[in-house]
Amino acid sequence: MNAPNAASPIPDSQFPTPSLTIYPAIDVRDGRVVRLKQGDYAQQTDYAPAPLQLAQRYAADGAHWLHLVDLDAARDGGYTLAPLLGGIAGSTALKVQTGGGIRSVDDVQCVLDAGAARVVVGSLAVREPETVAGWITRFGAQHITIALDTRLIEDQWRLPLHGWTDVSERTLDELALFYAQAGLAHLLCTDIGRDGMLAGPNTALYQHLCALLPGVAVQASGGIRDVADIVAARAVGCGGAILGKALLEGRFELKDALAC
Repeated sequence: MNAPNAASPIPDSQFPTPSLTIYPAIDVRDGRVVRLKQGDYAQQTDYAPAPLQLAQRYAADGAHWLHLVDLDAARDGGYTLAPLLGGIAGSTALKVQTGGGIRSVDDVQCVLDAGAARVVVGSLAVREPETVAGWITRFGAQHITIALDTRLIEDQWRLPLHGWTDVSERTLDELALFYAQAGLAHLLCTDIGRDGMLAGPNTALYQHLCALLPGVAVQASGGIRDVADIVAARAVGCGGAILGKALLEGRFELKDALAC
């Protein structure tokens, strides 16, 4: 995990240590709650209940935040979950972090106007970092989450693109530091190899990122299987944990995750 030579981490003294926030996740495709294995649309598992009912269940269990992903938009563009956002806002007190297909400043504004508390920007954040960095300034750091999917390639954490078939020239460290220096407050990082695998989070990766980016709330995503994994993510400094497949399959209760 090599940090870039041209930039250095932001000093610890500038920022407080973030606390850990639990984000139960709902991935939506064709109006249904689904999970993909390692992001592969051909390896999809469907779950019940419907997205709104699941969000209401998570709210009743004590969640404050929800991580909502529009998988249709992630592939084809054009965010489609505004009506669902409205339903969640009208029936729960959940704050929603959501993304999928965010390609323009108008997309960000539309999703915020639809009721999102925070907009997740993924592939465009890798392809057009200068553009997306400007959104942090325009909308405020508390309204933008940068999502970087990463894979270890030849001892460096790289950023695959185009369905994970191409690779960005910038490494994870380089791009993460670029955004931190642009004012980033929230970074969601997924280890592709662990996504949907229930193999445990990559705590070494998150420990590295938390040390590299003091003051940025790093969200652990991919592999969390039990409460012990959440405790481990917090122990290495993560500011958030995304809970997906393990919750849907009943491997532990959301109440227990929140209590830890």
